[in-house]
Amino acid sequence: MSLHALLLFIPVCFALNMTFGPSNLLSMTNGARASIGFAMLAGIGRLIAYGPMMAVSAAGLGVLLATSAVAFHVVKILGAAYLIWLGIKLLRTPRATGVAALAMLRPTRAAGFRQEFLVAISNPKAIVIFTAVLPQFLDPANYWPSFLVVASVFLVLETVALTLYATAGRFFARAAAGRLHWLNRASGAGMVAFGALLAIAPRPG
Repeated sequence: MSLHALLLFIPVCFALNMTFGPSNLLSMTNGARASIGFAMLAGIGRLIAYGPMMAVSAAGLGVLLATSAVAFHVVKILGAAYLIWLGIKLLRTPRATGVAALAMLRPTRAAGFRQEFLVAISNPKAIVIFTAVLPQFLDPANYWPSFLVVASVFLVLETVALTLYATAGRFFARAAAGRLHWLNRASGAGMVAFGALLAIAPRPG
């Protein structure tokens, strides 16, 4: 991969990483309810999901999901259902009135990891992005070495993005300790909205 291609890829990639979606919303919620460290540990689930998804796309199998209406819609409906279910869980959490009280509502590390993994792996938009965007920066003459560079940069920048969202959530938790229950409500509503939008989203052309 040439230096010019890498310098072009980094800002494009980071823009994708920083896009506000269900995964970054989950990191922000975990940062507020628990800690930045907890959100980063949970975010490993997202990174583990994205690694194989990028490899599948690089191997050409991601084209199936990008071109098959049936495959796309099956994954889409499953992903939408999970996001809506997760949003309802957040909406139904009891009201907490302080940082310590809200921390009691945080999921276990295993549950946080599982949530991040499932939100990432159940979103067909991610593998469509990996299929449509990442291959544009691969060097055909050095395909797999350039893939390793692209994939590594993506995962590093994804880690930066989830850390920034977790930090923003923690800042909100400290700045508005008396109104933290609204974060759960907003996060829950956001998850339901993302699920509904995913359910009605058309398959990319």
